[in-house]
Amino acid sequence: MIEIPGVSGSLPDQAVPEADPQSKRGDDAKSKKLNERQKARRMLLQALYQWEIARAPVHDILAEFLVYYQGKIDREFFKQVFPDVIAHVAELDEMMQPWLDRQIKSLDPIELSLLRLGIYELAHRIDVPYKVVINEAVELAKVFGATDGHKYINGVLDRAAKQLRVLEQRGTGRV
Repeated sequence: MIEIPGVSGSLPDQAVPEADPQSKRGDDAKSKKLNERQKARRMLLQALYQWEIARAPVHDILAEFLVYYQGKIDREFFKQVFPDVIAHVAELDEMMQPWLDRQIKSLDPIELSLLRLGIYELAHRIDVPYKVVINEAVELAKVFGATDGHKYINGVLDRAAKQLRVLEQRGTGRV
């Protein structure tokens, strides 16, 4: 578990939460292995959440996560993306506001962190296909977010992709 200073509770560091015996989705998620980039995104979500809640210095959070996560993850991706998302927070928040149905301050911190990460990847990481960006954010929302938070994340990032990845979507026949 990752303890978050000044906040009761913590974020899980497990690959997937314990599955409900009645839930088929939990069984499928348990058997699915995460690749190094997916693990880095999970770590990014947790680091962005911690930054949102505690506003600790970026380099402190970066160092903490790099020491804590010693397993196989895409460390370079994490080291590039985390500080860059924080550096672009104001731009990302302004960019996403038209795609939201509420004010940013009313978003859940997990949803906000996922949306910032997703919008950042759509706008600044064109090496990552938009469908991957959306899918990864939705999957993280299913694990860490509120019950139907993944639907909201999907809708916002889909609207964002239509504007930020126009050429890519035309190439797939989707507009």
